[in-house]
Amino acid sequence: MNEVPTPVAEDRLPYQQRCGFVALVGAPNAGKSTLLNQLVGTKVSIVSPKVQTTRTRVRGIVMTEDAQIVFIDTPGIFAPKRRLDRAMVKAAWNGADDADLVVLVIDAGNGITDEDLAIINQLKDQNRKAILALNKVDKVSDKEKLLRLSQDLFAHEVFTDVFMISAKKGAGTQDLVNFLAAKMPDGPWMFPEDDVSDMPLRLLAAEITREKLYYQLQQELPYSATVETELWEERKDGSVKLEQTIFVEREGQKAIILGKGGKRIKSLGSEARKELEAIFERRVHLFLFVKVRENWGDDPNRFAMWGLDPNA
Repeated sequence: MNEVPTPVAEDRLPYQQRCGFVALVGAPNAGKSTLLNQLVGTKVSIVSPKVQTTRTRVRGIVMTEDAQIVFIDTPGIFAPKRRLDRAMVKAAWNGADDADLVVLVIDAGNGITDEDLAIINQLKDQNRKAILALNKVDKVSDKEKLLRLSQDLFAHEVFTDVFMISAKKGAGTQDLVNFLAAKMPDGPWMFPEDDVSDMPLRLLAAEITREKLYYQLQQELPYSATVETELWEERKDGSVKLEQTIFVEREGQKAIILGKGGKRIKSLGSEARKELEAIFERRVHLFLFVKVRENWGDDPNRFAMWGLDPNA
């Protein structure tokens, strides 16, 4: 007869577990998604040269010896114009409200922008403190300029600490993790130790394809496209078959994505498949389709899929 293992009492644990949430906020293209991917060690949030790439809150999970940090990568905070924009900005602030700590990521090369000031003032109004992460410092050769920028930002009396980082190269990011881990509240871990995100794989797969779409069509296709994974089929050989649909608002945009003789969509599919195979560590059979869906940005079903409030 097998003996039932006796649970370990909390006072016998070798260390006290800590767990908490950290929101990454900032203006579009400050480098929040790049920072999240660097901290987690794999891609959980897409990046592109286009601003406002992140549409929903993405959670990435970082483990240290005794702490689990759940990072929330929020959409960039900007002056919203469309319904989708308003929902994205609301999701960003909700992410900050739900977090134990807030890290404001600022592009050091841009100085203090109007968008940065708007975020700082909003934090003031909420009586929230934040940790300053000056990003892309590797691109600023004048270190005195970085010091002055840091001092100017601290004068707003919002920040408790500052970290000079390069999210792309990883410089300074481990110091940030160590600092945040020490600040996490006592409590059990919320996710298994080997989890890196709570994003559904179908949604992550769609986001990877959308990233490739943005990279290839930076100027030709503004924010008129979205991607949905409509089929996820596990195969006996361990591979997976994915069918994704790229939705656009007009017929002309469909022609752009397809390209002459289907060349563009084949290239998109090839790039997305390679990255998906690297992330999922198995073979991926990816099939892409393009459909016109006018005003998809006002469709409540799309908002629900991204975890956004259509009434924002």
